[in-house]
Amino acid sequence: METINSLKDKSGKIGIIGLGYVGLPLLLEYVGEGFKVLGFDIDEAKTTALNSGKSYIEHIKSERVQNAVDNGFEATTDFERISEVAAIIIAVPTPLNEYREPDLSYVTSTMDSVLPYIVKNQILSLESTTYPGTTNEILRPMIEEKGFKIGEDFFLVYSPEREDPGNKNFTTKTIPKICGGETPNCLEVGVALYEGIIDQVVRVSSTQAAEMTKVLENTHRAINIGLVNEMKVVADKMNLDMFEIVDAAKTKPFGFTAYYPGPGIGGHCIPVDPFFLTWKAREYGVHTRFIELAGEVNSSMPDFVVNKVMLALNEENKSLKNSNVLVLGVAYKNNVDDVRESPSIFIMEKLRDLGAKVNYSDPHVPSFPKMRKHSFELDSVELTAENLNSFDCVILTTAHEKFDYDLIQKNSKIIVDTRGKFTTELSNVVRA
Repeated sequence: METINSLKDKSGKIGIIGLGYVGLPLLLEYVGEGFKVLGFDIDEAKTTALNSGKSYIEHIKSERVQNAVDNGFEATTDFERISEVAAIIIAVPTPLNEYREPDLSYVTSTMDSVLPYIVKNQILSLESTTYPGTTNEILRPMIEEKGFKIGEDFFLVYSPEREDPGNKNFTTKTIPKICGGETPNCLEVGVALYEGIIDQVVRVSSTQAAEMTKVLENTHRAINIGLVNEMKVVADKMNLDMFEIVDAAKTKPFGFTAYYPGPGIGGHCIPVDPFFLTWKAREYGVHTRFIELAGEVNSSMPDFVVNKVMLALNEENKSLKNSNVLVLGVAYKNNVDDVRESPSIFIMEKLRDLGAKVNYSDPHVPSFPKMRKHSFELDSVELTAENLNSFDCVILTTAHEKFDYDLIQKNSKIIVDTRGKFTTELSNVVRA
């Protein structure tokens, strides 16, 4: 088959749409394996930076981007050039709208940009997380309307991204890749697309099965995090340390997986993906109670943290209103610069709305980024003894390795610890 041969001998150019936390690592992997890659994005600032050899993601070094440029990589905003590539990989955002329903506008607008320029024998792979049925029900009809026969002269697969920014133990290459095709021929081409850069490609029976696999992975995490967060609230009422309890429970060598409580959940996957299934399940008359309950618990955690701050200040005869509060970490997870859906930001907003004077410190986020739903005109506060002493309360929301925890402990009046980094034996520490 012509398409498979062009992917196996690396003569076929790879086109990747969406050059963010998923698309950028993927394109670098392709370039590193000898493929020619054309990157597409609607953000001209991104394409300009990449063509200049500069990275805008902290854990991806500019040297790798420059090396990709030196080896033929090019970024563009011109979707007419889709006709140049053998493979089209879509890695654009799939958020929820205000009603917790899937917002596929990025996917559909991308398809609208791509469709005028697709040609025979190309493969299109959707990597964006979505509900089961998206590839078959939305993408396939759009392609077929152009006169192509799926599985014969055009190939369509779904292969969900599995990036974990900042995880040094796994890379794009070493994380197994799920792939499902619209037809058996589509699957064979999809495997050829990815096996040149991924150590293990895992075949599933359909695009729907691949979509459901991704949703299951993140729903599993969301529900278990919701469970341990709910148990944290119970343990707190009993004056028990949930972090100690999880550490003790994980010594069991079977039947238990450790999940730790926190101030909520963040990132582009865990707070969002389970609700794709919740929405789709309604079509089949199914009410996904576990998912919705976990979502309620996890969404309530910022309020739990704020209440802990209020109580801690009250013990010092202070009101939250007009108190100076420092939030440590606005990234959604340790050691990265990604702030998407970060619970830290929800905590900051709640504190601000209650009259607190809020600042933050994050070694990975020097200035508060421009976001669609959140706005703070703030720069990261340098952690010095003097600066820490100037705040009435310090809240640890993201446990970055770069934080000097000894400095924080010795110079903070009150520490509200949502990550279990400080011993509760310290008089200035409150667990939340």
